[in-house]
Amino acid sequence: MGDRDRQKPPPPGPEKDMLLGFLQYERETIVWKLDGLDEEQLRRQHAPSSLTLLGLIKHLTDVERTWFRARFAGDDDEDGWDPERHWRIGPDDTAAELIAAYRAACAESDRIVQAHALDDVAAKTPPHRPGVTLGWILIHMVQETARHVGHADLIRESIDGQTGT
Repeated sequence: MGDRDRQKPPPPGPEKDMLLGFLQYERETIVWKLDGLDEEQLRRQHAPSSLTLLGLIKHLTDVERTWFRARFAGDDDEDGWDPERHWRIGPDDTAAELIAAYRAACAESDRIVQAHALDDVAAKTPPHRPGVTLGWILIHMVQETARHVGHADLIRESIDGQTGT
């Protein structure tokens, strides 16, 4: 597992650029954790958890779509939060397809972010979080993605001993 060409988080600057930079670094790190593993290794569950590396990617794809497209932009086609769906890897799911879907969801999220101000309020906020802003969503996504990068690091280490930051 060699360090891919991940762009380091940006130096201090405009808030939106820093938030997107840190989020992009975590996004690339989670994909990096899958580098060099075969399909079986990527699907393997590691006790005591049922998490898999591909399950993490599928989950983060749904989280990107839910927060940016469904909740912030109000896209009804993306409003189908199903916590069971995105952890399951189907027999026809491939790493290449799941990674491509993740990258596409991230690119769409970035387009939404670039078109709005950090204090813009989401079109459809959850009842328990009224008034969620784009800035809040970006901060949430940095912590959500970073948390799962930590999970991926532990899973990867249990597969072949590889670690990295």
